[in-house]
Amino acid sequence: MDVAIIGAGGVCGRQVAMQLIEARVLPVSARLQLVGHRGGESEHELWGLRADLQDAFADWAPRIELAFSPAEVDAEIVVMMAGATVSLNPGAPLDRLALGRMNAEMFAEYAEALAKLPEPPMVIVQSNPVELGVHIFAQHLPVERVLGAAGWSDTLRFRHELAVEFGVPRTRVSAMVLGQHGDHLVPIWSSIQVQGIAAEDVKAGVEKIRRDRHLRDLPQEVPAERAAMINLISQGRFHDAYERVKALPVDLRVAVKPFFTAFTSGRTTEIVTAHAAVDVIAAIVNGASMSIPAQVISGGVWNDLAAPVAVPVLLGVQGWQQVVQLGLAEDELAALGVADAAVTASIRAALG
Repeated sequence: MDVAIIGAGGVCGRQVAMQLIEARVLPVSARLQLVGHRGGESEHELWGLRADLQDAFADWAPRIELAFSPAEVDAEIVVMMAGATVSLNPGAPLDRLALGRMNAEMFAEYAEALAKLPEPPMVIVQSNPVELGVHIFAQHLPVERVLGAAGWSDTLRFRHELAVEFGVPRTRVSAMVLGQHGDHLVPIWSSIQVQGIAAEDVKAGVEKIRRDRHLRDLPQEVPAERAAMINLISQGRFHDAYERVKALPVDLRVAVKPFFTAFTSGRTTEIVTAHAAVDVIAAIVNGASMSIPAQVISGGVWNDLAAPVAVPVLLGVQGWQQVVQLGLAEDELAALGVADAAVTASIRAALG
């Protein structure tokens, strides 16, 4: 399968290209399009990136091409990594609405171009706000061909933090994060399983990890803890900020830690963001059936969720094929309803 990376010159796009080739996800017969816009730094970055990738992976790299407009994008899998991002200045306000308004036009431009291809591609959105990107692309392409991989990014983080708490490798932890990629993320505590640990011991461990906290409070806790962490960074107290994040409960750690990474490194969480997208690409290319949390438009068939929030879907060659049914706890269902309403409101505000 041919793959196109929109925004390949950015830090996350470069990571996707590198990880795809290094992991040998694409055969040498495939074509990898690095997509940017003509003129300026974006074009210069792509020429250099292609040369660097070819030098590093000449023995097994696919054919690498450059594209500089939406009309030139032609691939069976398209990864959306381009767009404005939140300011990495700790003193700047975090305005996701403004971010959405800035990126909405770009999402629409590429969506309209992809809709003109003879066969609709599979679109994996990782640009933010990911829910807005999924909404716009799904207006032009079949909904089953569009998903956001941020639900999988959040899930990878959640599984890692749980693995730390249980003292096991992440590969032994089964858990997921649904809802919004943001303050209204919903960790599904009822789904947690740990290989090699009895169910009753996992349940006791989860109760200890949750610290008698409630999902309904999480949307207010996340921005408060994020602000406290950013305040420490703005004072140059990086070690204190790290220790504060490290001491947070698992769900807050999952939500706040990416901002610590971004504000201390000066870049977004490029490695895990790219890794999540590459996981999805690999599953499609290999024809493997994979159940993952992803932002999709499920049409209200799953717990009446209408917005493109993360839900568990079965991924296949033709896109996501169905929403996986789960028995969720009442507080999880309630939190998902709140996330659905919040995402719906944010999309309307960004497009209004």
